[in-house]
Amino acid sequence: MRRRVLVYTIIIPIVLSFLLGGHCFAECSIRLVNPQPVAWECHKRDDFGRNFTASLQKQDKKKHKKEQDQQTAAVAWNNGQLIDAKKEAIIGNVKGALEMLRRYVYRYPADPVGYFELARLEVAEKNPDEGLRLAREATRLDPENIWYSLFLAELYQATNHLQDAIAIYEQVSIKYPENLDYFYQLAALYLQIEKYTEAIGIYSQIEEKAGVSEEITIQKEKIYLHLNDLDGAENELHKLIAAFPGESRYYSILAEFYIANGKPDKALVIYKKIAEMDPENAYIHMSMADYYRKTGNKDKAYDELRLGFANPNLDVDTKVSILLSFYTVNQIYNDLKDQAFTLSKILMDTHPKDPKVYSIYGDLLTQDKKYAEARETFLKALTLDSSRYAIWEQVLRLDLQQSEYEHLLTYSNRAMELFPDQPIPFLFSGLASLQLKQNEQALRSFNMGLKLVVDNDELLSQFYMYQGDALHALKNEPEAFKSYEKSLRLKDDNAYVLNNYAYYLSLIGSDLDKAETMSKKAVELDPENASFQDTYGWVLFMQGKYSEAEEWILKALNNKEEASAEVMEHYGDVQYKLGDATKALEYWIKAKQKGPGSALLEKKITDKKYYP
Repeated sequence: MRRRVLVYTIIIPIVLSFLLGGHCFAECSIRLVNPQPVAWECHKRDDFGRNFTASLQKQDKKKHKKEQDQQTAAVAWNNGQLIDAKKEAIIGNVKGALEMLRRYVYRYPADPVGYFELARLEVAEKNPDEGLRLAREATRLDPENIWYSLFLAELYQATNHLQDAIAIYEQVSIKYPENLDYFYQLAALYLQIEKYTEAIGIYSQIEEKAGVSEEITIQKEKIYLHLNDLDGAENELHKLIAAFPGESRYYSILAEFYIANGKPDKALVIYKKIAEMDPENAYIHMSMADYYRKTGNKDKAYDELRLGFANPNLDVDTKVSILLSFYTVNQIYNDLKDQAFTLSKILMDTHPKDPKVYSIYGDLLTQDKKYAEARETFLKALTLDSSRYAIWEQVLRLDLQQSEYEHLLTYSNRAMELFPDQPIPFLFSGLASLQLKQNEQALRSFNMGLKLVVDNDELLSQFYMYQGDALHALKNEPEAFKSYEKSLRLKDDNAYVLNNYAYYLSLIGSDLDKAETMSKKAVELDPENASFQDTYGWVLFMQGKYSEAEEWILKALNNKEEASAEVMEHYGDVQYKLGDATKALEYWIKAKQKGPGSALLEKKITDKKYYP
């Protein structure tokens, strides 16, 4: 009788991963061989021989059982040491765990589990070379253990032993052909060592097992393109289309391939096929627009863009992203301005409830200097979605630009409530309050906004500047001048601070040399600014430098900006000091006709005399 072999697999939980803190199981296989039936003849007369033989059998069985019990006890004891080492690692005693495992492999050099666990802990402790040595030993002792092999392969990759890693994955992919992860890893390794043909071969094996897929096809196409094998790349795309003939997106990929590789006529054929098979395709008109743009047919490109923008199945972000991929922002705002306006209106018609379309149209209007219309468009966007801070800021800027101070104050205060961490609304609120002569409120807004500015010296400089203006309006000149000083320390080329600070010093006749220096710097920074020219002239006037003062105030008077009543009055004052009382009176009268001048203007006219 041929004996039967029974294999019992005992699953013993052991510590597999110090690094990941997980668990694994090592398989200990104990083969128990059924003893062959004893072939002996039964002779009734040979009772002694029969009894003797049976006695020997009993002794052998007892001895065998004792050895098995000893082996099982040893395994259980060894396993307990491994678990103790794991516990030490878990509580943070890595050094202790390492010592325990090192003693273990020294005492049980034939146990692969000890080497494996010690290897993982050495790797976790940034000792890759030692970990590699130990992992090799674990795999040598138990070459059939897949986990040991995979861990060794990972270490080979980490230490740039790529050929060794490839050898392991070649073996495990043969041994476990149903696990495609091993094939993917093998293909990736081949790519790393630039064995592109071998990588393609592995990907083809994956396709044979799992079927054609977009992921594998695109990967193989890229490899063929890298090898400059256009036919191979094209063939892969055709295979993908053949596998999924109803997927129009794959036709688009093929068309893009044709365009990228100088075959526009083939691309057009594919695009037309897509339009026939999938007329609602959200991308086809955008793709055809790109085709016509690249082939130089701008009119057809624009026609296709209009059709694409009118398709409600394509979201706004994608449409705008595609548009910006076709043209630069400068081209859209300048060379293609009319087309851009048309496309934006199509967006608003197609997506009337999307606030982004109104924001886009508002930006175009702003660039075209149609500020009032832009402001209304941005306000429409806010009615659809009030959570968009950038749109609020645009509205506030346009309010200020249009001198809509009441509206600016209302909307800046609303923005302050919605976005209490944003400093800009506080700045606009303060500016609106200043213009509306609500100086105390302006100062409060500036003080609050100052606390919100982080890592932005330029904005902080502006806050101090306007804080100084508010303090000056409240007749608190010492504190106003302190704010101006703070502003200039942050940004010493702030022309507006230099101008205002200099002018207010001149009005009180204080520190005129400093005022002259600051005012001169302001006109150097902005030489065409009429207000700065007038300030510099007035500082010179206050220093008694009347001829120089006349030169600069005349520049302000003749500036392209319309002269203010203040400039005209200053020019009259200079003429009086230069001895021309008639001309002085002429300009004082012009100043009165232009608007409100100084508190002494009327007295100057009546008495025909300058009063400081």
